[in-house]
Amino acid sequence: MSRLQRSNASDMNGLAPSPEERFLSYKKAMHEQLIASMDLAALRTLSEEELRLECRRVAEELARLNSDLLSLGERERLVNEVLDETFGLGPLEVLMRDSTITDILINGPKTVYIEREGRLEATDVAFHDDRHLIQIVQRIVGKVGRRVDETVPMVDARLPDGSRINAIIPPLALDGPLVSIRRFGTSPLQMADLLTRQALVPDIVRFLAACTKARINIIISGGTGSGKTTLLNALSAFIPSGERVATIEDAAELRLQQPHVVRMETRPANIEGTGKVTTRDLVRNALRMRPDRIIVGECRGPEALDMLQAMNTGHEGSLTTIHANDTHDALSRLEMMVGMAGFDLPLWIIRRQIASAVQIVVQLARLSGGARKVIKVSEITGMEGGDVISMHDMYVYKQTGVDDSGNAQGHFRATGIRPKCLEKLETAGVCLPVEVFEERTLNA
Repeated sequence: MSRLQRSNASDMNGLAPSPEERFLSYKKAMHEQLIASMDLAALRTLSEEELRLECRRVAEELARLNSDLLSLGERERLVNEVLDETFGLGPLEVLMRDSTITDILINGPKTVYIEREGRLEATDVAFHDDRHLIQIVQRIVGKVGRRVDETVPMVDARLPDGSRINAIIPPLALDGPLVSIRRFGTSPLQMADLLTRQALVPDIVRFLAACTKARINIIISGGTGSGKTTLLNALSAFIPSGERVATIEDAAELRLQQPHVVRMETRPANIEGTGKVTTRDLVRNALRMRPDRIIVGECRGPEALDMLQAMNTGHEGSLTTIHANDTHDALSRLEMMVGMAGFDLPLWIIRRQIASAVQIVVQLARLSGGARKVIKVSEITGMEGGDVISMHDMYVYKQTGVDDSGNAQGHFRATGIRPKCLEKLETAGVCLPVEVFEERTLNA
């Protein structure tokens, strides 16, 4: 009697399992049998493709020996899922192959949600137990030199396709491992895709493209999942190809479209508590690498001071993102983060640094129904009264309500204010027609 048959027989001793429970039991037993039957010493000489073919051959043979227990369709599904367990991400593989899924949210081994088109959906995907889920997470983060276990129960890393994974396991997670995967797809969204999705309108694109080409410093602000990184990737298309761009991130997810990009990623401390490399360390090091622009994936701490210094010392055209609810709140958060750098700087000096370094702040939001939109484009115009940063809005999105499906409804408007940076745009050879800034409702 094979192990699969013994597994089936043992099920008969208690309550009859459901077809799906029986299938999962077969899959677990077959995975163990596949590992046990392989000659690991001989397999080390094979390429990855040859190894997959050999494992498929063995798995199909094991499934054929149990053909009386499984239908032809079940056998093929069993073989594919066992190979996913052996080489891939186990139960996550079916979700990772679906390009329409933007987020995978795992609340313990038996509860998995996805986000599709801005809406959350429950799935029937499940792991065997906590140990199974933790093994999959360890396989993912191990490939990029990260670790997660009881001594380091939190991890932030990236998948080979650029997607970002965050995991927190027991004892910090009380009801089983918690995993969030932010998908970015095989190719990043271009500005044309954002226009199609009505995340912004052509006049806003023309202005932001001009600012990017003219080396104007831009901060992209918004909440979690509002599309900050997506917009940053799209704007990078307007950076001239002859410039050297340095990118700095916690978990690398930016995919810039220039030929001369140097990418850097932070590193957590090792098991001895040493070797940690922070965003601030990388920003300071990037200044010695002769970059034309520096792009920080997200400012969230004392690195904000170094980023402002870079913007003020010849690295114009730099970009970064920040978590904030409004363009004015973004400046308040910058002030707070600069204060975290450990220097006892007067508030008026910090504000002068911000007003001098940053010219444009773009606010994004995720609205009702899941739509992501640019809801405000603001320009910093200088200081008022010596200690107050002055700012005006050039473009805004006004939500007027929701439709029967719960989707946000509204329109974009130009406020009629001509930007102060228009002279710098013209000096850089980027000219925009006056009608781009005329007060009116903008067509999507």
